[in-house]
Amino acid sequence: MAVTFIGVRHHSPACARLVADTIASVRPAYVLVEGPADMNHRMDELLLGHELPIAVYSSYRDPGRRHGSWTPLCDYSPEWTALATGRDVGAELRFIDLPAWHPALADVRNRYADAEARYDEVTRQLCRTFSVDNVDALWDHLFELEPAGGLAERLATYFDLVRGDTRTGPDDAAREAYMAHWIRAAAADAGDRPVVVVTGGFHRPALIRLAEQGDRSWPEVPQPPAGAAVGSYLVPYSFRRLDAFDGYQSGMPSPAYYQRLWESGPAAAARGLTEAVTARLRARRQPVSTADLIAARATADGIALMRGHPHPARVDVLDGLASALVSEAIETPLPWATRGPLQAGSHPVIVEMIAALSGDRVGRLHRSTPLPPLVHAVLAVLGDPGEERLDLGEEAGRERSRLLHRLRVLGIPGVERTSGPRPGGDPELVERWVLTEAEDRLPALIEAGAYGVDPQEAAAAALAERVPGADLDLLAGILFDAALCGVGELAGRVLDDMALAVGAAADLGPLGRTLTVALAMWRHDDLFRTSGSTMLGTVVRAATERALWLAEGVRGGPAPADLPRINAMIAVRDAVRHAGPSLGLDPQLALGVADRLAACQEAPPDLRGASLGLGWSLRGTAADDPAGTVGSTDADARGGAVGGPDAGDPGGGMRNPPAPAVAGDLARTVRGAFVPATAGDWLAGLFALAREEVLHTDGMLELLDELVAALTDDDFLVALPALRQAFGFFPPRERHLIATRLVERRGGGGSGWDLMRLDAAPELVAAGMALDERVETALRREGLIAS
Repeated sequence: MAVTFIGVRHHSPACARLVADTIASVRPAYVLVEGPADMNHRMDELLLGHELPIAVYSSYRDPGRRHGSWTPLCDYSPEWTALATGRDVGAELRFIDLPAWHPALADVRNRYADAEARYDEVTRQLCRTFSVDNVDALWDHLFELEPAGGLAERLATYFDLVRGDTRTGPDDAAREAYMAHWIRAAAADAGDRPVVVVTGGFHRPALIRLAEQGDRSWPEVPQPPAGAAVGSYLVPYSFRRLDAFDGYQSGMPSPAYYQRLWESGPAAAARGLTEAVTARLRARRQPVSTADLIAARATADGIALMRGHPHPARVDVLDGLASALVSEAIETPLPWATRGPLQAGSHPVIVEMIAALSGDRVGRLHRSTPLPPLVHAVLAVLGDPGEERLDLGEEAGRERSRLLHRLRVLGIPGVERTSGPRPGGDPELVERWVLTEAEDRLPALIEAGAYGVDPQEAAAAALAERVPGADLDLLAGILFDAALCGVGELAGRVLDDMALAVGAAADLGPLGRTLTVALAMWRHDDLFRTSGSTMLGTVVRAATERALWLAEGVRGGPAPADLPRINAMIAVRDAVRHAGPSLGLDPQLALGVADRLAACQEAPPDLRGASLGLGWSLRGTAADDPAGTVGSTDADARGGAVGGPDAGDPGGGMRNPPAPAVAGDLARTVRGAFVPATAGDWLAGLFALAREEVLHTDGMLELLDELVAALTDDDFLVALPALRQAFGFFPPRERHLIATRLVERRGGGGSGWDLMRLDAAPELVAAGMALDERVETALRREGLIAS
């Protein structure tokens, strides 16, 4: 027998050409390729005539594990040229690796990922020897640019060197033993005819050794465990997904460049790279002159000559372009000098250069390719692109909503909700969606097909997968998604877990989100079909009592308002208001905690404000003592800061008129809490819990306006960011009402909208005022103006 072992680097044009030439020359009886053996009976499907790149997506799911992996193929993949050329010469084609679901590949997301982590030290030494930055530049230098003569020997020497005496782990050992079994069987069956074996170069030395002796019968394809759901389908792939710069770890970056190298050779690829980068930059209105191009090409040619390349390599062209087109200092390493995804902060021109090298090619499956049932089920009902308005008061609207939510949960591109029901507040009975065309929708649907045969089953399985180990915050999100998707049986399982987790909750924020979701589902039967559920009621009551207990133990000094904590207090208020009588929640318990926290100076300011708001909103009255009064002040007016987050100083030196009376206890509490460093955070809690009470209590807005107006300029600048955040709890219509009342109070002209809409940002106005004051102080100090 004659077995030819070709070790390759996945997605290497040089290796792909060597494989094709070898098979065409020796015309073997068998072509054996590293790939999933359980796809052998579908080889005709794989070779239907697809537009590459494509991939085999394999999924596995059992009660304890879910796994998905890809076997990607493009025009210049050695594995693809092996199959295509082998078919042309009449060879028997076989994949010889273990199926993707096998435990030996449990940690493998991409079968054709490089094995460089196994021989990192050797490749680093080679990079130092050849004075290149990384293994990509090393590979181009040794193989892609050199003449094809002697390539097989050079590759064999390279892979023998990098494998060396590396001891494989049990997973690689299992794969290599299985592949060697196939090789022995094919060699025995072929008799005197040759056999060609195409695998990753890392495996080649071991396979040569293991193929010499052992069982020569045909190996069995391993079968998945009973009860496991296993499937493999072809999916369209894209150059973007294939690109190492975009996160794919196959090792060969810049697929558009290597496609040109495969089709036209290194000289044409270098020219095409320059043209692609130029076209992309000019399309984005980046100036690229003829002089820039001449400089880039001259630099690339010089760098190639210096590095001993017969033609400019990919990195030579990139270095030349960067030198000619980027004049500023570059803060991050050039991406082709490192490996992996682009780093944040990369220069915009560099980003566009990498995008041009990546390319935008997307594969297309042959129309006869089998697809999972989920794909057919979705495409039959999804409909055309456009905006959709769904009436959730109608069963047809709710059914359509559930379908779209299932697709959202599955991560299907081109399905986006712009408005609709959310946890907390009154239910929205209108939902709006936008459906758009998305080139990656079909791959996403095929991959989601591993979860189930229809959208409901698939969404339920996808959500169920998130439950194990989920904390309270995640469980709340899963529960709400399950309700929106109409997956009632899963909601019951999640509630069981939530009921256990609530009793042990130690963080007020996630507990509040849980309470918000559970209460919304308990209240709104028409939307969620869960109103009055015993388990939901149990969770609502337990979460309310636990939240009050946790809140009373919170201590801390001045700090920015904690929105999750404030939202938890809102959830407590709503639970006591809407579910208290039905679930036996004690309002006096909530009022007691609220009163103690509102008066506790050791509690954070936002929690003190929220607690005052909780008590105020639950009692439904401003205060018991109506005798307090509020005076006036001559401080500079600052009504705009109170009027809303888009407001500023409405009128310079206007004086505040006397404020109407506001209840004494409440007025004293507000005055006592109004410290510049913490006033905004305290008000954020108050407004969040008692927004309507603040708005409709006589004298309250005037009191707040007076307190803000009394601040010094320095104190105002300190308080401004938090004050703007606090007034952000009022919706735009109510902010307009506040602004209108302040304009009327001060006797200024114009409307509330004029107060809220400034030509400059309020922070900029405030900073300008502070600058004016500093300048005036300096001029007085130097005697340049009168005091």
